[in-house]
Amino acid sequence: MELNRRTFITNTALLAGALLIPNQLLFASEKKNRYKIAVIDLMILKRQKISALPLAKEIGADGLEIDMGGLGDRETFDNKLADPKIRQEYLDKAKELNIEICSLAMTGFYAQSFAKRPTYQKMIQDCLDTAKAMHVKVVFLPLGVQGDLIKNPELREPIVERLKVAGEMASKTGVIIGIETALDATGELELLKDISCKHVKSYFNFSNAIKNGRDLHQELRILGRKNIIQIHATNEDGVWLQNDRKIDLNKVKQTLHDMGWKGWLVVERSRDANQPTNVKYNFSANTSYLKSVFQAK
Repeated sequence: MELNRRTFITNTALLAGALLIPNQLLFASEKKNRYKIAVIDLMILKRQKISALPLAKEIGADGLEIDMGGLGDRETFDNKLADPKIRQEYLDKAKELNIEICSLAMTGFYAQSFAKRPTYQKMIQDCLDTAKAMHVKVVFLPLGVQGDLIKNPELREPIVERLKVAGEMASKTGVIIGIETALDATGELELLKDISCKHVKSYFNFSNAIKNGRDLHQELRILGRKNIIQIHATNEDGVWLQNDRKIDLNKVKQTLHDMGWKGWLVVERSRDANQPTNVKYNFSANTSYLKSVFQAK
């Protein structure tokens, strides 16, 4: 009888432990995957080159943001990924290396006017089509110098109208357009409210807040978890993130945690001024530091 009782207690304990394991694993997995770190093919000097994928792997990134190609005076981007063969090669290589494609970037709009380009719908559609074909859920749209709504407030109305159109286009493909503006968080939140489309959100950039003397943490909280789709998680060039006194990433992590935000942190700049073109040196350092903070056990 005593033996049976002991056996029952032992088996019950083992069963209880077994039931707890999946939850523990789930918690560990959630903690590990809450923040992922990516680099940008354009910034690692591999714009639309498949060699960006193994380089991203070597740098230590979890993913890659791929640029849509140059714009210039063309009707649309010089996008090599429009070719199904090249696109599949990218997807195959990414799968082989276990590198995720976190977003596609329309960086051509940094210098071009989203408010004035006559073929903007074709450009947006080409990007959305590529994103859909590559199973990418986020595209990046910077409003850039010519779309600076602080210096050019008269462009607000046409930009809002065009972003409403772009948002409707994005809704049909299930993609989110992440915009970067020159506005502070309050102004950007008002802009998003005017656009009134859940497929247009903020692609937040740490450096925009820092270089303009704004409180980075307050800016994040004003925009809120639901309005930030991805983050360019670096400051302007000069020093690596770990040596940058203008940003406390551990505090940023706490702010994002308190907000309940999770997602991709994408390395844009923060290059050492002494070696600005040394890609592996700069991006490996920043990626490693971001991981040590945001993916710490």
